[in-house]
Parts: sequence; structure tokens; C-alpha cells
Amino acid sequence: MSEVVIRKIVDFVEDILIEGGKPAEKPLRMAACAAVIRNPWGREYVEDLQPAIHAHAAVLGEALVPRLVALMGGPEGIEAFGKCAVVGTEGEVEHAAGLIHTLHFGNVYRTGAGGDSFLPFTNKRAGAGTAITIPMTHKSQDHKGARTHFLTMEFTIPDAPAADEIVVALGATSGGRVHARIGDRFKDMEYMGVDQAGRPL
Repeated sequence: MSEVVIRKIVDFVEDILIEGGKPAEKPLRMAACAAVIRNPWGREYVEDLQPAIHAHAAVLGEALVPRLVALMGGPEGIEAFGKCAVVGTEGEVEHAAGLIHTLHFGNVYRTGAGGDSFLPFTNKRAGAGTAITIPMTHKSQDHKGARTHFLTMEFTIPDAPAADEIVVALGATSGGRVHARIGDRFKDMEYMGVDQAGRPL
């Protein structure tokens, strides 16, 4: 069955004002939008997943991306992003992976967020109330070494995914970690006296 059935959409937003007892120079917003959908493949093994992937990916992108971008105040308000899918216990991890590891979904988010980098991800099988965990990195390939934007956000949906459902989620942040101060890989290489291939300078 390839009909798209969205039971509900959940928003999660947090604004971090203080970290380590010190006020943030600028609050860090972390937000996510998640769609709880019926698993289009059910519990039976299906060899060809592509028809349902194609039917669902664009619909999910259209449902989630504008909503999340709006929570962030527009694409200019997004600096880091990521994605996640959790399939219920009657499904396969491949079902979760299929819905987020397709350009029909990922490119909609990259375009909406104004980004061009790889979207970090998690995909797993679990029951209702499990942690929805979204790893994130800087949205621009020009800043792919920015450890400041290696972030993870996590939230739960008490009644999802049900056994026959999949949760598909997108996450974003307005910046890097509050009071980030561990440097980046390029500073490490300079300190170690090596180039990107690990060769001595």
C-alpha cells in the first residue's frame, strides 16, 4: 500500500539561555518536526520498496520542511541540521531508512534550509515513547569541520511509533553549542603538525 497516512505531526522546540551557569550571548534554538505515519509496507516482507518511497518522500518533505523552517524564522535561522526515522516493532529498519535516505526527501530539506552538506541521521526500530535522536552538523560544506555544530537533540512522542507506524523527523539549530571552546579538526592538525592526510608538515 503506497497511500500516505499521517496520523499527526509533532513539533519540539527548546531555547537554551544558560549553559554551564553562564548566560548565552545569544539563545540557541533547537527545533524538530516529526510526522507519525502508517508504515506503508506493513509487517510482510516487500522486495521492492521504491514505489512507496517515491509516494511518501515528497509528501513528508512538504509536510515537515516548511513547518520546521518557519519555527527557525526562515532558512537564514538554520545553521545545523539532521534527520531521523524510527520504525515500529512490526516493521524493518530498512523501512525507516528508506523514507529518509532518498534525495526525494533529503534534497527538499537541503533546499528549504539553504544548505548543501550531508544530512547526519539515525534510523532504528523501537516502540512508542522511544527517544527520537537527531544528530546534526553545519548545513554548509564550507564548514564541515566545525565541531561547534556537532550537536544532538532528543525528544519523545509518548504514543509513537505504534507497532505499525514510522516516525520521520527533521531537526535544526540556530547555531553551534553555547560557549563552544574545543576548537576544530584544523586546529588539531596545526597543533599536531600534520596535514589532512596525517602527514607531517
